[in-house]
Amino acid sequence: MTDVNNCLTNTTIERKTYTVPEITVILGIGKNQAYDLCKSNQFKIIKVGRTIKVVKQSFDSWLMEVNQK
Repeated sequence: MTDVNNCLTNTTIERKTYTVPEITVILGIGKNQAYDLCKSNQFKIIKVGRTIKVVKQSFDSWLMEVNQK
């Protein structure tokens, strides 16, 4: 266990997901629109219980593609 604790304290962990409230801020949309967008299967999500986590890499790729159109 000590090795894991040392690893976590000495390493910055890069987040791999966004929350739905973060998506609302990034896109400047409302909460209901963000949940609808998550249900649209345009990018990957992970459900943890009732919480939706948006896969950052998938969302960022989708957003860049949308911005190029």
